[in-house]
Amino acid sequence: MLRRIVIGLAVVIAAVAVAGSAHARHRPINPVPFSHSPCSVLDRGPCTPYYCSPLQRGPCIPEIDYPYGENLQLTIQTVPAKDDEPKYQKPGHDLDTIGDLFAELRSCWSPPPPDIARQGMQMSVRFSFKRSGEMIGHPRLTFATSGVPADTRETYLKAINSSLDACIPMKFTDGLGGALAGRPIAIRYVDNRDLGKASSDKQ
Repeated sequence: MLRRIVIGLAVVIAAVAVAGSAHARHRPINPVPFSHSPCSVLDRGPCTPYYCSPLQRGPCIPEIDYPYGENLQLTIQTVPAKDDEPKYQKPGHDLDTIGDLFAELRSCWSPPPPDIARQGMQMSVRFSFKRSGEMIGHPRLTFATSGVPADTRETYLKAINSSLDACIPMKFTDGLGGALAGRPIAIRYVDNRDLGKASSDKQ
């Protein structure tokens, strides 16, 4: 009798293991980073496990709680969308959050005059702040639209430097100044103005 019970339990355990491995093989995994849809024992749909089991067959992409990156990134458009216009208004107080900093940087941007500008021009720079709100060194050019003349790149880089110089030093609160000190900030400037025929002639 005991032998039959042991054999029966072994058969049940084997069946559960086979069913589990089959489910693991056929269950789709959400490969998108930061999906934050961890697996549950009740979950039948796509999910991302917090850890990979050595007993699981097939691909496994664990969910990781990634920290915020060291690099702060911001895109500034010369003509913001209607819904984004409030984000381009200069804060009327000391900067206390990343949102305040981004709004200040957006409000600082002064593009080149239309007669020497290029429609669709993009340029990215990278720099860091001191705790006091001053800039560490000069902004470093990291990207510029390909195929543009050197004088156009120089025109936009000069406009970027002038715009940032006009806002420096930033007025940080002690908390934000300590959090930002030395952290790289990457800004992508996009000249999305409709410059008309003058711009097309330059291209």
